[in-house]
Amino acid sequence: MTRHFPSLNALRAFEAAARHLSFTKAADELNVTQAAISHQVKGLEERLGVSLFRRQNRALILTEAGQSYLPALKDAFDGIDAATARLVARDSAGAVTVTCLPSFAATWLVRRLGRFRAIHPDLDVRLLTNERLVDFAREDVDIGVRYGTGQWPGLMAEKLLTEDFFPVCSPALLAGAKPLKKPADLKHHTLLHDDMEMNWQRWLVAAGVKGVDPVRGLQFSSSAMVLQAAVDGQGVALGRSALAAGYLANGKLVRPFELKLDHAAAYYVIYPPAYAQRPKVVAFRDFLVAEAARAETPDA
Repeated sequence: MTRHFPSLNALRAFEAAARHLSFTKAADELNVTQAAISHQVKGLEERLGVSLFRRQNRALILTEAGQSYLPALKDAFDGIDAATARLVARDSAGAVTVTCLPSFAATWLVRRLGRFRAIHPDLDVRLLTNERLVDFAREDVDIGVRYGTGQWPGLMAEKLLTEDFFPVCSPALLAGAKPLKKPADLKHHTLLHDDMEMNWQRWLVAAGVKGVDPVRGLQFSSSAMVLQAAVDGQGVALGRSALAAGYLANGKLVRPFELKLDHAAAYYVIYPPAYAQRPKVVAFRDFLVAEAARAETPDA
């Protein structure tokens, strides 16, 4: 359906002038000149083919047509104002929907959400975990955290956390029947694996270790499960610094060796450019950045 509206600026000028019965007050309200209001109203009258005002002795009086037109316009502008207020309120309150990888949620994000709620008690969090990159245009998602090189077409990406990789294990293994004193001692222990590109073979080569099968042991599809298996004493995991930090801080895991390997990928905060100024997106983005900058402590 094609709509044939007069100029929106002309309608606003008429509605304001009709409410105030003054071009001067309408100009002040709309932050334009009196001449601009007069010009817009004159153009509207020409467009409609009717007179909306009578000018008498410096007084502005609505014609019958103007009196008839004003209520509908006022209701329309009031409705726009109300709808806009509701939309802004929804964007600044209610819930922020966050997408991230399951392992990142389980080992890093979930335990920090209490601090976000303390800062923003009126803003709830809806956390969605999945391995795929969501379609922000089609799905009800506000912001996300993803792992990669920062290249996601159509999305803004801000680096949140870089990662190192290093062995981690339960403290009990260090003093067990076959303690871990040097990398070669890994031959006496079960290796725990996930599906990450960084694997035991690369670490063992960097450590100069021979005689250890880099593919044997337990295989998991989730980094969170790998770390939990290590906490439970089932073997030695190749831990990722961002995900293992909490376990290292509270003493559930330890690093038996100092050697660590860097990785080109990192965690990024992602969102569409059009969402950059949404209050709830700004709030959660700032929270993530602040949390990433925090020093890891036992109660972090």
